[in-house]
Amino acid sequence: MRPRLAIPASILAVLLLAVPAIAGTVTAPDGVVIHYTDQGQGSPALVFVHGWSCDATYWDAQVAHFAAKHRVVVIDLAGHGASGQERKAYTMEAFGADVAAVLAQLDLKDTVLVGHSMGGAVIVEAALAAPDRVLGLVGVDNFQDVGMKLPPEAIDGFVSTFEADFTPRVRAWVGHFFPAGADSALAAGIAADMASAPPAVGLSAMRELLHWFGDRTTERLAQLKVPMMCINADAQPTKVEPIKALVPGFQLRVMAGRGHFVMREDPDGFNRLLGETVGALMAP
Repeated sequence: MRPRLAIPASILAVLLLAVPAIAGTVTAPDGVVIHYTDQGQGSPALVFVHGWSCDATYWDAQVAHFAAKHRVVVIDLAGHGASGQERKAYTMEAFGADVAAVLAQLDLKDTVLVGHSMGGAVIVEAALAAPDRVLGLVGVDNFQDVGMKLPPEAIDGFVSTFEADFTPRVRAWVGHFFPAGADSALAAGIAADMASAPPAVGLSAMRELLHWFGDRTTERLAQLKVPMMCINADAQPTKVEPIKALVPGFQLRVMAGRGHFVMREDPDGFNRLLGETVGALMAP
């Protein structure tokens, strides 16, 4: 028998990243086709979920980093990226079902879900829809104030400002997500990309997200059977104690001086904190 060749970890990482991601699709319960990519090996699997009017490419720096040691899956939610746009109402529950459908298709049972912005609500719904497939959740710049209540008239008033002129309104709004001194090219690129989203999808998802945060956050977090932690910017302080009351063992890691898109503003710093957070979730 020939002896096995020992491959150094650094070379193994290069070999893993040289293997192209496998693209796939799955049909959500309502018939919409959901696009995803699957790359790398190793447990726990990391499944990344983007935010409002974004797509899977917002996680490119995380895929490149974590696929050396983990199986990494990135998803385009319905209405976003390469996924279908036939849905009538883009609810958080329906988005959660998109993620659960991908987990089932790939038969993942050792998953940490990572959700940015709106993706935080989505991964909560996905964990509730597929409790036997999820080990933990990582929110990224979300859940800063789980006790916040939004009256319907306030939601209607906010969304109506986007209905009047979607593209320029989104571009201006997203510009406020970045702190002074942020990379202007990055900020402009993200604002332009999000402003190019289909208005019907964006308006529906925005309205549904605000209703979820205004009406259902505490109820759904209290129903979780898995731990959750967050990596947030310090631009908006996070009220930790209300989350701990709902999700025992909650931990917060803060990225100082960053804006809403922490994983793109400081990929190296974010990847380090995400590695720590995943380790904490997996600790006995």
